[in-house]
Amino acid sequence: MFSAAMTTNRGFVAYDLRTTAPDEAGAFYTRLLGWRLEPGRDGGRSFFAGTREVGGLLALPERARTQGAPAHWLGHLGTEDVEGTLQRFVERGGQQLGPVRQEATGRRVAILKDAQGAVVALSDASPGAGDSPVVWHELNTTDREHAWGCYSGLFGWRATSAVELGPPFGRYQCFTWDAPRGDLGGMVDTARIPTIHTHWLFYLGVEDLAEALERLGSLGGRTVNGPVQVPSGDWVAQCEDPQGAAFALRQRSRRT
Repeated sequence: MFSAAMTTNRGFVAYDLRTTAPDEAGAFYTRLLGWRLEPGRDGGRSFFAGTREVGGLLALPERARTQGAPAHWLGHLGTEDVEGTLQRFVERGGQQLGPVRQEATGRRVAILKDAQGAVVALSDASPGAGDSPVVWHELNTTDREHAWGCYSGLFGWRATSAVELGPPFGRYQCFTWDAPRGDLGGMVDTARIPTIHTHWLFYLGVEDLAEALERLGSLGGRTVNGPVQVPSGDWVAQCEDPQGAAFALRQRSRRT
């Protein structure tokens, strides 16, 4: 039996970009979003949005490249017990990807695939100070109900609103791990379509989506889908950076 008390209820605490061209990717995101780069852990660099550290800018490991992994954003789920949470993930059908490692900062990190194949990290890092630039966390999966049981059971997430999308996707289930902040993400069975793989997609907040998409194109990025308006009234677009890493942009509705 799994319980939310088994691990600290922190949700995502950091986001690393693992890419085939760190210099080019760093320039892309700093120009697109106004982020800055500073020296980071283990000799790498870190993205900052204002005072908030977003995560590291890292070269995609050679082992991952040889196994066909594309450039990608890797989200870190916070836990005080990396090994224990990893074991419970594996008991739920997950697959550990390499050993647990300790970085120069002291942060312990484990990378794994969940039972449906989405890659995620576990970390004992604390969330950074200030507002997170990542405003939505979307799991594209093949078995939303099983995935929801795993993540909610391990991290104490709470289901909130839902939207029925109809076949083949079914329900888009929203959730939160911090009730005062409202909905923070959603899960949906989009990966049942052969052209979509299981993955976590992270939505970066922007003030003006149309302007951000125009700038994205000029910098060599690509709009994959959108812009579209979602039921909350927000506008979103799914994108790829020049190295092929998937991410999304989200403009909050201007409610009066």
